[in-house]
Amino acid sequence: MERIDEYLKLAEAAKTLGVAENTLRSWADSGKVAVTRNPANGYRLFRREDLEQFLDSVRNEREMRKPR
Repeated sequence: MERIDEYLKLAEAAKTLGVAENTLRSWADSGKVAVTRNPANGYRLFRREDLEQFLDSVRNEREMRKPR
């Protein structure tokens, strides 16, 4: 596991993405967003880099759907 400051807890990650915590849980459980579990307590942790990549992929999908 990398440095802990590279990770966000569920609430912080949901706020970063602008979604509800339950939405992020669902996305993580379905594999849409990469998630790691803290080995000490089992909490979901999200790497900042993974969240940025997810946002980029969503933006790219929107751009591709725009009518020309």
